[in-house]
Formats: sequence, structure tokens, C-alpha cells
Amino acid sequence: MKGTTILGLLSIHMTIKLGVLGGIGPDATAEFYRKLIAKLTLEYRIRSNRDFPQIIINSIPAPELVNDEISEEEIIPYTNGLVELDRMGVDFMVMVCNTIHLYFDRLQKEVKAPILDMRKEVIKTIRSSGVKSVFIAGTPSTITNGLYRFKGIRCFEPTHEEMLGLGRCIFDFNRGFERENQINKLRRVCSKYLWIGS
Repeated sequence: MKGTTILGLLSIHMTIKLGVLGGIGPDATAEFYRKLIAKLTLEYRIRSNRDFPQIIINSIPAPELVNDEISEEEIIPYTNGLVELDRMGVDFMVMVCNTIHLYFDRLQKEVKAPILDMRKEVIKTIRSSGVKSVFIAGTPSTITNGLYRFKGIRCFEPTHEEMLGLGRCIFDFNRGFERENQINKLRRVCSKYLWIGS
């Protein structure tokens, strides 16, 4: 399959069947779906519902991967969700979760359909934009395992205390607890590193 971006894959033929592993959390999945539909509408001049590709969202009740260490048991729902999509005959899949991409190679071996590699997409976007330094905000595992550390890109990472705070923000946001407050906490941490990196 040529092309690696979602739009690149869909441009091969709009009758392609896309599988989305979501629910991690549901708001991220909803935001992804909304942006995908908007982009498809813009890029392909959608005239009616018939012009959209088939998109199957498997919103799974999986644990938030917000701890320093992730257990084997926590990965099982993600694997099962991908296998379910694979059985539905999707042409390719996306996982709307950053941290689970730490297990990309392992999960890809469990299914026939290709999974879009978010890490590759991120570095492609960074390089094409001419960005030289980034601040990595995410779960403790995403940061400590270097998911988004790239050669030639200067990376700023939060302190251990800030990482734990970000993990808590993600958990609380997903469960609907004081969402605006969680957003503001994240903004404060990001603002600190935007100033340092400038």
C-alpha cells in the first residue's frame, strides 16, 4: 500500500475501509473523527455521504496507560480491539492513543492489516515543518521510553514530578473531572518549556 498518511492511504480509493481503535479516551477519538471528516471534506470535495470511506470505530473500555510501568494485563484490551477490527476486514488501522504506540511492533504482529505508525508520522511532520526543538507532553511511559525522541531534534521533557502531574491530568480529563482545570495545568507546564526552548 503506497503512502503512509491517512489521507495518502484513502486517496488510493475512497472505498477503502478504515479501522479506528479508540475509546482511549473517547474524547480523543471523537476529536480525531471530527478532524478526519473535516479534512476529507476539504481535500476530496465531498458532495454526499456516499463519498466518504467506510470508517469503523472500535471504542474499547481499556485502561489509561498513565503509570510509570505498564503491565501485560493492561495491553490485552488493545490487542483484542485491534484483532476485532482485523476480523471486520479493515484495510488499515489507526490507534488514537500515543502511549500504546510504544508497543507498535508487537501489536502489528497480531493483525494482518497495517497499523499507521504515529511515531513516523510525527517525525515526518516535524521535519517538513522545519521544527528544531520540541517539548514532549504525555504520559510518564511515553516520555521515559522516548517515544518521541528523534535524532537531530532538540527535546525538552518535563521533570519527574511534572510527568506524574501530566499523567494525573490525562486520567482526570478522561473521567470528566474538572476538565478545564486539567487543560490549564497542562498549559502551565507547556508554557514553561516554550519559554525555555525559544
